[in-house]
Amino acid sequence: MKWKGTLFVLAMLACVLLAAGCGAEHHAVAPAPPDQTLDERADAIVAAMSDTEKVGQMVMIGIRGEEADEDSLYMLHQFHIGGVLLFDRNLRSAKQTQKFTRDLQADAEQKVPLFIGIDEEGGRVVRGTAFIPAPPAQQQLGMSGDLAHTEDSASRTAEALKDLGFNVNFAPVADVSTEPRSFASDPNVAAKCVLAAARGYEAQHMVYVLKHFPGIGRGTVDSHEEGSAIPATAEELAARDLVPFHAVIDAKRAEDYMILVSHLRYPAYDADDPASLSKAIQTDLLREQLGYRGLIVTDDVEMGAIARHYAPREIGVRAVEAGADIVLSCQEIPFQTEVYLGLLDAVQSGAIPMERIDESVRRIVKAKLTHAEF
Repeated sequence: MKWKGTLFVLAMLACVLLAAGCGAEHHAVAPAPPDQTLDERADAIVAAMSDTEKVGQMVMIGIRGEEADEDSLYMLHQFHIGGVLLFDRNLRSAKQTQKFTRDLQADAEQKVPLFIGIDEEGGRVVRGTAFIPAPPAQQQLGMSGDLAHTEDSASRTAEALKDLGFNVNFAPVADVSTEPRSFASDPNVAAKCVLAAARGYEAQHMVYVLKHFPGIGRGTVDSHEEGSAIPATAEELAARDLVPFHAVIDAKRAEDYMILVSHLRYPAYDADDPASLSKAIQTDLLREQLGYRGLIVTDDVEMGAIARHYAPREIGVRAVEAGADIVLSCQEIPFQTEVYLGLLDAVQSGAIPMERIDESVRRIVKAKLTHAEF
């Protein structure tokens, strides 16, 4: 059901004001002393944030239109939303996109830059084709066997995106599959290609996003519409699906990339919950077993696999309780508002301890200090 964004958001203002007081003032953090470490800088910024600012950092949204409209600015100012993901609906030309991303950073008035992301995988998943050079499909790169070409393709893509004002690309796909979005059906070949792409993004200081943990290469249902289960044992998943993710975790710095968790279910790990809401997968498997210390982001929680089965206020809370750092909500402002308010309520009631929130926000701030610019 489509809701009137502006009217709904204004109606929710009373709830936010009662829960959190008037919006926090926006004060840029002073330049760090030259001898201050990244951890010390991040700690200082997190300590200066209000509850509403911290929760906002943990939500990334899609917005409508080709410029920052009233609703978008409200989300950035009142909720302190920490990131936006842009789609074709937002992109008309290079000049317009550069102005849009520049205005978003300036208008957000936050202590750290926004994450401004895009899905530029290559092949059939590309944006702004009229002015962004489309990368080859990952399958094409994998079949070529040319790792230098794969690295160069990622580097050139990152360079083009940075010039437009993006600092996050939701690529590469790390799934092991015969599908065109994947590099290869051989896990070792896929891992080598993912590592090559990672080097390309790192060369341009672009945050990249491995997806869709713990792997959807065996999936047969589109999670945009509905959920499904992956009928593989833990041993089978470890021997194939986890290999590219594990390779990057072992080789790369945590601040350089994110891992996106899927909405599929993996009964070998968790009989009940999809990966995006599963503590067994995000915390026990990804954090503790694989040793990942970087950012965990959900797939879009407005996809049918999740949105048809859980209330918006429940989704964000359950994702964070499972281990997610960023909840991605890409379509409707009312849904995004409910996700944010659900998290804020959980924090202020003590259902989610502030220590847990600080862990995520510290990781977010460290990545932004490393890669993002106002």
